[in-house]
Amino acid sequence: MSGIRVADFSRVLAGPHATMILADLGADVIKIESPEGDGTRQWSPPVNAVGQSTYFAGVNRGKRSVVCDLRDAEGLARAAEIARTADVVIENFKPGTMEKFGLGYEELAAQNPGVIYCSISGFGDAAGKDLPGYDLLVQAVGGLMSITGEQGGEPMKVGVALVDILTGLNSVIGIQAALRARDTPELPTAGRGQHVKVTLLTSLLSALANQASSTLETGVSPTRMGNAHPSISPYETLDASDQPIALAVGTDGQFARLCEVLGVAELAQDPRFVTNPERVANRVALRAALEVPLRSRTAEEWITAFTASNIPAGRVNSIGQAIELAESLGLGVIAETPAIAPDGTTKTLRSIATPIDFSLTPPHYQAPPPGVGEHQGATWLPR
Repeated sequence: MSGIRVADFSRVLAGPHATMILADLGADVIKIESPEGDGTRQWSPPVNAVGQSTYFAGVNRGKRSVVCDLRDAEGLARAAEIARTADVVIENFKPGTMEKFGLGYEELAAQNPGVIYCSISGFGDAAGKDLPGYDLLVQAVGGLMSITGEQGGEPMKVGVALVDILTGLNSVIGIQAALRARDTPELPTAGRGQHVKVTLLTSLLSALANQASSTLETGVSPTRMGNAHPSISPYETLDASDQPIALAVGTDGQFARLCEVLGVAELAQDPRFVTNPERVANRVALRAALEVPLRSRTAEEWITAFTASNIPAGRVNSIGQAIELAESLGLGVIAETPAIAPDGTTKTLRSIATPIDFSLTPPHYQAPPPGVGEHQGATWLPR
């Protein structure tokens, strides 16, 4: 993405996550902030080694920060000039807000025909333009909470703002596809930018995958099943003597090996469990039958035995344990960037790296999350 300039008008999570990925891949991302800065700068504790909110720092590395108060003529003019010289403009204001400032797609495209303009919203810019686009609300109205939680229990949200993250990823995909359409001479779209629109609701519905597909085909909406899978069994967490084990048994062969390792090989020949559809139909009885031998040993003992027999299983890790696992596997999950602390000392900030491995053009993590307006006087910025 080197040579691509991004004017980033986004705040909070979906947009900043997208532009951080673009920055990791080499784009020049200019984060345009209000005088107060991105609201997540105040979402603390916890804070990192240089006193920044870890929420803000987690999605804003590699960017430059410029304060442009859009309510002020000078600030608005500076923001407009940055947008007019950008390859990509990304924003997640309430639909219609950028137009009020003269920074909408049509206005900018008239001056910058090649601009890729990405708008992120909760529910689109038509009938849903006035609906509040918050991750929790979209998890609720988009159906995710209806399938998350224990059977018979209350609906639950996922433990992170997952819809925002999915929307950010879709934004990156859309931006990159639009750049290719613009920059490929053989295509009829060569030289032309376009308006890329991404919504939280459609991003969630797309990510519901098999659950949405089954609903469309059967007319029946799935319900909460705890950690169980609607179409595979055993594909859930089961209790060992000390803690749960995640078992992802997706084939009849894996199930037969599971029963053998557990010392209950006869279960694989039980008419109720011979094939996956039968196991799904009798999942309650199957779970009860499997947990009897499982409770005789610890999770670690079972996982070692299962792994040796090529049975997919794992313990339920904390986030810290998950990071340790990734590092032990050599996945390079931690990105480190130097940063200057308020006392003038140099600190090393750690964040989760972009999860894509390239053989020739790996991501770079050279710049820490910026301070508010840290690059205000940079001479390379348009004036």
